[in-house]
Amino acid sequence: VQLVESGGGEVQPGGSLRLSCAASGFAFSDYTMSWFRQAPGEKPAWVSSIGRAGGAGIYTDSVKGRFTTSRDNAKNTLYLQMDSLKPEDTAVYYCTRVGPNEEFDYWGQGTQVTVSS
Repeated sequence: VQLVESGGGEVQPGGSLRLSCAASGFAFSDYTMSWFRQAPGEKPAWVSSIGRAGGAGIYTDSVKGRFTTSRDNAKNTLYLQMDSLKPEDTAVYYCTRVGPNEEFDYWGQGTQVTVSS
């Protein structure tokens, strides 16, 4: 199993970024996928999840209306569109697979997002 995030970077407040997570080594369309983020000095925090077939994701309250999770099962890729970014969104963002026992069993290496003026 391999999960590889990309698309992070530095952006000004109010800006946008789209993260991607390329999945390999498993049947991507059989698994719910999630995004976490870890700010400096804090534990990883759940951001969003999306079901196997895609559709509407679910989100932590602090990103509702600003972030959108999607997936392309034909490309084995998970996405996180982040709009109206705020400094408090600064973190390393990870994609994770939700295993058969509802555990987050595989994680990517993370991609840094920095929101700063």
